[in-house]
Amino acid sequence: MSPRRTLATSGRVLRQLRHDKRTLALIFLLPCVLLVLVKYIFQSEQALFNSFAPMVLGIFPLIIMFLVTSIATLRERTLGTLDRLMVTPISKLDFVLGYALAFSLLALVQACLASFVVIELLDVPVLAGVLPMLVGAVLAAFLGTAFGLFTSAFASSEFQAVQFLPAFIFPQLLVCGLFVPREQMAKGLQWFADVMPMSYSVDAMKQIASHSYWTGALTRDLMVVVAFALGVLVLGSITIRRQD
Repeated sequence: MSPRRTLATSGRVLRQLRHDKRTLALIFLLPCVLLVLVKYIFQSEQALFNSFAPMVLGIFPLIIMFLVTSIATLRERTLGTLDRLMVTPISKLDFVLGYALAFSLLALVQACLASFVVIELLDVPVLAGVLPMLVGAVLAAFLGTAFGLFTSAFASSEFQAVQFLPAFIFPQLLVCGLFVPREQMAKGLQWFADVMPMSYSVDAMKQIASHSYWTGALTRDLMVVVAFALGVLVLGSITIRRQD
């Protein structure tokens, strides 16, 4: 692994995305639009929306970055870019970490915009403040990026990459505690939720919204998200392959 090659990969990815306005709109604007939509869905239930919106910030960035990263990485392989890179001194880990760094920087901008919408425009009270919310949203997006890089190795077309979204993300979405508290679910579903990283992303956002200080539970939840993301990135560096 070489930090210089990792940074060079990140720079190349960011330069490419600079010209892809539709992808940038998907990353930056879609979470904000969805949050406003959720606001009007709960228009007559402000208290319910105030508890719901922070949890959504632990989910939307994850889903969007998963989708964008999996398709972008697959495109690198199908266009032969990965094959050309593999004959240079760059390693697969450099490639994966470079992508993760590039999309994490985009996730930071995404998190700033979405947090501004939640706190300033939609007037949602977040007791812990802006900084913990940014950290939680960025780490959720980082997890989505890691999953996207990992699953792209198993897809041979962009359509197949999209198909992994319901397979990897939707089961986590249903049991993460967004719709029903996990402790009220069947025991088997609770066990499943306890080993899924989205549950900890949602729990972290709950802590951020309901506590005015940085709690030990928040630290634990964020550490679990980071550990999952790093583990999946390592797996991604192992499983990523050239176009057949």
